[in-house]
Amino acid sequence: MGLIMNQPAPICTTGSEPFRFTAQQFLALCAQGMFDDCAKVELIEGEIFAMNAVFSRHASVTAELVYALRVGVDAAGLDLKIYAPVSIDLGGDSLLEPDIALCEKHDAGPMPLAKVKLVIEVSDTTLDHDLGRKADLYEKAGVPEYWVIDLNENRALLHMLSPDGNYSGQFDVPFGEKLHSGLIAGLSVATDGLD
Repeated sequence: MGLIMNQPAPICTTGSEPFRFTAQQFLALCAQGMFDDCAKVELIEGEIFAMNAVFSRHASVTAELVYALRVGVDAAGLDLKIYAPVSIDLGGDSLLEPDIALCEKHDAGPMPLAKVKLVIEVSDTTLDHDLGRKADLYEKAGVPEYWVIDLNENRALLHMLSPDGNYSGQFDVPFGEKLHSGLIAGLSVATDGLD
């Protein structure tokens, strides 16, 4: 049964446990304007997080990467769309907002996990979180490919799902070299404009 807008939703907890939101409850709060004063929020394992402010280098690298990704997608003749940013429904209690996602076309609501081919996070102050908790969530959900753009070390860290459903290590690619997707046929992305 779905939530009805403008109708109170019961919040029941037992003991002193914190309440954890489902994606559906989180979306209902968003629809009612609960987070309109926040720049960006994510639902991570039932907890609501306000995201850090985006500063100049992060914004510039993200824009350059979107452009380079567009060039790579076009050159490979892929029928995929670039979303920057987009909410991805990982199912249950996580609705993440990566900086960039390469997906099959989707026009309404959060991006369904089945349409996601590649997720990219641009990282400076959030590197530990992006390589830790977020990487674990993307891996567990089955996101095929996950790239972290490390602005501290001027490199990209590429993760790809292996046949057993785990990210099989991490490929470090310094800025200036091309990023080659391991799972999206023909996709190469230039990084010379990122540093």
